[in-house]
Amino acid sequence: MKVALTGKPGVGKTTAVKKIFSRLDGRAEGFWTEEIRRNGKRWGFKVVRSDGKEELLASVDADSPYRVGRYRVLVDKFERFVVPFILKAFKRRKIVIVDEVGKMELLSTLFQQAVERLISSDVPSVVTIPIRDVHPLVRKIRNTFRVIHLTFENRDEVPDLVLRLLEGRDGEAGI
Repeated sequence: MKVALTGKPGVGKTTAVKKIFSRLDGRAEGFWTEEIRRNGKRWGFKVVRSDGKEELLASVDADSPYRVGRYRVLVDKFERFVVPFILKAFKRRKIVIVDEVGKMELLSTLFQQAVERLISSDVPSVVTIPIRDVHPLVRKIRNTFRVIHLTFENRDEVPDLVLRLLEGRDGEAGI
């Protein structure tokens, strides 16, 4: 089973992913992305792997030629930190969770290749994608994964739905 969560920014995609990770209790590996705030303002983003290790993904002060909006993206660090971790999860036949397949992450060619591999594999996976198709890979995910649109109304039930889907139980629960 392959599931993609989408929804407006701030609706709770990352929160849902973290709940899914905790309920899978070691059966999943991957990462999620969190914002970093300084003086009450968004300063950047970090990547947190399921093993608890963290790395800066982007910030307004980073030294990088890659940009998304006002953020400079540390593509090389991201590639060294995330891509090998995801590929190891494949080999260990873990459920792979990727939060998110977005503009910053897709600046990495190696990450794009890992996502292509995820799409074509039989490895169970959960990804988050933007509401818009910001890249051909996002469109490909939308066309091949079971897409669940997160809203403020359904976000508390979605982690349980995803777990049921991963366990092979349809369990629509009205969503």
